[in-house]
Amino acid sequence: MKKKRLFIAIQYMEIGGVERSLLGLLDSLDYSRVEVDLFIYRHSGELMQYIPSEVNLLPEIPAYTTLTRPITQILKEGYWRIALGRLYAKFQAKRFSNQTGGDENYSIYQYVADATTPYLPPINDVVYDLAISFIAPHNIVKDKVKAKRKIAWIHTDYSNVTIDAACELKTWGTYDYIAAISEDAKRAFIQKFPSLADRIVVIENILSANFVREQALLEKPTLDGEIKLLTVGRFCYAKAFDRAVHICAELIKKGIPVKWYAIGYGDENPIRQAIEECGMQEHFIILGKKANPYPYIAACDIYIQPSRYEGKAVTVREAQILGKPVVITAFNTSASQLRNGIDGLIVPMDIEGAADAIQSLIGNKALRKAFCKNMAVTDYSNSKEVEHIYALL
Repeated sequence: MKKKRLFIAIQYMEIGGVERSLLGLLDSLDYSRVEVDLFIYRHSGELMQYIPSEVNLLPEIPAYTTLTRPITQILKEGYWRIALGRLYAKFQAKRFSNQTGGDENYSIYQYVADATTPYLPPINDVVYDLAISFIAPHNIVKDKVKAKRKIAWIHTDYSNVTIDAACELKTWGTYDYIAAISEDAKRAFIQKFPSLADRIVVIENILSANFVREQALLEKPTLDGEIKLLTVGRFCYAKAFDRAVHICAELIKKGIPVKWYAIGYGDENPIRQAIEECGMQEHFIILGKKANPYPYIAACDIYIQPSRYEGKAVTVREAQILGKPVVITAFNTSASQLRNGIDGLIVPMDIEGAADAIQSLIGNKALRKAFCKNMAVTDYSNSKEVEHIYALL
C-alpha cells in the first residue's frame, strides 16, 4: 500500500506544551503508513533533538526565520517588507486593543501573518494528502502548502483572549478541518466562530509516557524545602506565575513550610516584582529554562498549574504520568484537565481560596496517596488519538 504524504508546520521547537505535544504526535505515527515532512520556520529550540529519525525535516528557509527574530536584525538582512509588515501589525493590534480593552490581545499574531505571508516564498511543490498547521496563525499552510486536505490546530481557550474574529475567520474558514485539544476548547472556539462548528474535531494532546519517564531518570536535582511545589510553563500572562507568588505568600502566612519552584522562560519581570512585593525571595525560586524539566517534576511533592486560562496543559498530564499530585486553578477548561478529587484537585481562582485548598491537600496525605494510586492505573498518553489523523488522510 502506498504511503500517504503528511505535512506538518510549526514555528520552532522551544520548550513548550505545543512543541511537546507535536513530539508526542510524531512518536505515535506509524511510519509504514505515512511519510512525514516537517517544516519548522526556525530551526531552534532544545526539543529539536527529539524529532524522530523517521521524520523528514525540511530545510530551513531563511525568510521564514524572520517572523520571530528582532525587527532590527531582519532589517539589516534586507527583509524590509516583512519588517514593515510586522511594524504595521503592531500598529493594527494597538488600535484594536484600544477599541476592545482586552486583557491579552491575540489579534497581533493574525495581523502579523496577514502582513508578512505574501512576502514568503513557497515551501515546495509537493501535493500532500494532508497538511497540518500545528499552531496559529495558520496563514502559511493556507497559502504556501499544496494539499488535498488541510487541518489547523486550536491550543488555547478562546473565551479568555481578545481576537479580531472577523479577521481570523478569513484564515480559519479556508481549512477543511479544525482540531481542538479538548471539548472545552472546542466550545469556546465555536462561541467565537459559530459558522465553523461543523469543521471541528477534538484531537487531544498525544504524549509519550515512556519518553517522560525516561527523561525523568536522567538527572537527580536537589530541591530544598520541607514541602516542594513546582510549576512549569512559559512566563506569560496566561500561566499566572505572578499569582503563584501571591498564593505562596498566603501559604507562608499560614505557617506552611513550602518552597515553590518555577521552571520556564519568557517575561520574568512580573514574577520578580511579585516576589519583591510579597517578600518571597526565600520561598519562590525561579529556576529558569530547563531543557529537561521532568527530573524536577519527579522531585517535587505537588505539581501546581495556577493558570488564568488554558487550552489543555501538557505539563499537567506529564506530572500525572510521573505520579505527582496535581493542583490546577478553576479556569474555564479545568474540568477537561483532570478528574477533580480522583487524580488531582481543582482549586478556586482567587488567591486566598487557592491557598486554603492547597493547605488542605498538603495536610491530607491519604488524599494524595489516593491520587497517586489512581494515576498509576490511568493511561495519560492518549496514543489512540492518532487514529483521528489517519481518518483524515
